[in-house]
This record gives sequence, C-alpha cells and structure tokens, in this order.
Amino acid sequence: MTVINLSGTSFRKADLTDVDFSQATIQNTNFGYAVLHNVFWRDVRKFNQLRVGESYLANPKVRQLIVTGKIQNQNLDYQNLRGVNLQGADLQDASLIGANLKQANLQNADLSRAKLVQTQLDEANLTGAMLTGATIEDWGVTRHTKLHGVRCRYIFMRLPTKDDPNPRRKPDNWQEEFEDGDFADFIQPIVDTLDLYHNQGVDPRAIAISLKRLAENHPDAELEIVGMEKRGGDNLLLRLATALGANLSQLSAEYFQTYNEIKSLAEKEVKALLAEKDNRIYNLENMIVTALQRPSFYTQTYQNKGDTFMADAPKKYTKNEFSGSFTGVFISIDKSQGNQVGGPTYANHVGGMINNYPAEQKQNLADAAAEIQQLLQQLEQNYPDATEIEKQSALAVTLQQEIKQNPTLKARLINALKEGGIEALKVLFGHIGIPIEMVKGWIEAEAS
Repeated sequence: MTVINLSGTSFRKADLTDVDFSQATIQNTNFGYAVLHNVFWRDVRKFNQLRVGESYLANPKVRQLIVTGKIQNQNLDYQNLRGVNLQGADLQDASLIGANLKQANLQNADLSRAKLVQTQLDEANLTGAMLTGATIEDWGVTRHTKLHGVRCRYIFMRLPTKDDPNPRRKPDNWQEEFEDGDFADFIQPIVDTLDLYHNQGVDPRAIAISLKRLAENHPDAELEIVGMEKRGGDNLLLRLATALGANLSQLSAEYFQTYNEIKSLAEKEVKALLAEKDNRIYNLENMIVTALQRPSFYTQTYQNKGDTFMADAPKKYTKNEFSGSFTGVFISIDKSQGNQVGGPTYANHVGGMINNYPAEQKQNLADAAAEIQQLLQQLEQNYPDATEIEKQSALAVTLQQEIKQNPTLKARLINALKEGGIEALKVLFGHIGIPIEMVKGWIEAEAS
C-alpha cells in the first residue's frame, strides 16, 4: 500500500469530516481550527510536531488511542472527544467518566468494563460495540444514540463507593445474562429528557410554580415528570420527558430563571402568586416535599427504579423498567379531574358506567374493577398516613407491576382494551386520576 506523505501540509480551518488519514505521514502538519469529525487516524506515522489548536489532538493519550486503537485501563475522564473516530478501538477498562463522546464513532469498539459514568453519547454510534461489564451510571444516551447490535451480557448501573459498594448489576440475578438483542431494547430511552438539577436549598413551592408556568408557556413541549430523585443532602434531580424536537437548552434556562426569581420573592408575594394558580401547584409541591423528606415511602412502593430491585427479577428486561421514583406525571394545563384514590366511590362510579356495555364486556370490566378496588383498599391499609398525591403515585406503580405479574388482571385489561378501546380504560381508571395513555402503554407492552 502506498504511504501518503502529508508532512508540512496546512489544513487550517479545513473541513476534514470523514477523511481517512490511515498510514499517512503527517509530521509538521497544521490542523489548527480544522473540523476533525469522524477522521480516521489509525496507524498514522510521525504524529508529532503538529499544530492542533484546541482539538482532541492536543491530548497525547487521545493521539495514542486514535493511532493505535488501543488504550486499555487508561483515564480519559472529562475529555472532549466529540466526533472522534474510535471504530474498532480497544477501550477495555478505560475510564471515560464525564467524557464528551457526542457524535463519536464507536462502532465495534470494545468497552468491556469501561466506566461510562455521566459520559455524553448523544448521536454517538455504538453499533456492534461490546459493553459487557461497563458501568453506565447517569450516562447520556438519547434517542439519537445508535445502539443497534450492541453486545452486552450484563451491565452495572452504579459506580461502587465506600458507602454504597453495590454496583447494581443488570440483570439482577448474577446467574443470568442478557440475551442477544435484549440490551438495546432495555436501555434505549423512550424520549430525551430535560434534567433539572437543584442544590443550595431546594424550594419545593418554587419548583412547582416554575414547572406549571413552563408548561403553560410551552404546551407543545408536552412536559411530563418521569423521574424525581434525591441526590445527597437535600439536592434534587428532576427529570422531564419532552416532545420530539423541544429545545431543552431554552426550556432549562427559562425554568431556572423563573425558579430563581420566585425563590427571591418575599413570602407575601409568593402567596399572592399561589392565589392565582389552581390546586395542582400544591400537588406538585407535595410530591417534591415527599421526595426530599420521605424517600422511604417511594422506596417501598417503586420496586424497579434502578437502585431498588425486586427479589425475583424476570430474565428479560425492557426500557420501561428504568422509571424513576415518580413516573407518568403530566404537568397538564387542562383542568384536573381532581378525584381521590381509594374509598367506596370508585366501585360506585365504575358500577354505574359499565351498565352501558354488552353482557360479556360488562362482566370483564366488573372483574377488572374488582381487582383494582382491592389494590385501592390495600394501599389504604399500607399507607394510612399518606397524602392523596402519594397514594396516587403509589397506585400507578402498583398497578404497573400488577399488569406485569398478575396474568388474570393483565388478560382482563387486554381484553377490555381490545373490545372497548380507550373508552373502556376511561371507565376503569378515569375516576382515580391515572393517565389513560400511560395505562394503555403498559397494557400494549404486555400484549406484544
């Protein structure tokens, strides 16, 4: 093969996207301000005395990696590797904590046992990559991350610490492994999320008002709370799903501007602002207070939230099991139904509505309603001091688990949806405030 000699060449400000420099000699070459997206550098010769500006080429470890394709057990924490071509690279045991690998080419790379904690992977291509034994705590994959054909037998959800040595292995059973193709389905997020991290004195009331205002200002963003997690002390991570194409940067900036303004208001001004809002502000505030003050309530209720596990986990795992402590809570700008969870009113309400259905459907709905009524009564007994919003959140999670694990209820709900459509689900769940589309998604996931 002919070796290309590019020594002394100036590529200053050039767009070198997808260029293959493999085996070229590039001593004294100028890459200042050049676009180096997906450039292939494997086996480049005399990779020294370069002008590289502030690109990833400025790091000797990165130059070694892209030339040799090997950098086992090395530390590349917090490095900016955006757009780097690491196709087929050996990254076993590498530490990439906080590294920016957005738009990186990691096809067929070996990331076995790598630390991918908070690693940013938006638009990265991991097609065919090996991830067995990697740690992926808070990694930044999005719907634009390519995970087709990823090879992974097991994964760790947490980086062990002295205080918490449990690495949170998935699958939970250390004797089980993901089957071919399972991991991509398990990990691929349903939506991108807007992550709002609060510290230095979390104000639940200001959060609730700010969220409500953000939803009112951006109805097309379809904001939905999918995670609310206490992070050490009184810090809080609030995670929201958004519509495809929503400007996350703009939403985050606007939210925190409102939040900080409300935090700075005098108590009298905040009360006046609250008087203009409806009761859903108080519901959101209650949820946030619960996350900060009573996390054990949700630890008992949510059995599959990433760091709390069921005793007997199924062999196959889905992305739906990655829900946070609070899930499916829409920040609606429409009028809430305002119904309470529990009590005899549920049976009375459903009983009156199912009379309009044919005999066979009526019996099926009645049987399903009876099981749901039992869940309501069980929650009343288990959490007598919980608020209505806490009970409603607990019911949502309990119901999701029942649909997964109770074949009788699952069959009845599948049949109800098949025969009566969304209106049948409204009969069963509309009165207790569980979002109908969310229940429909659970049922369809089990039916498929």
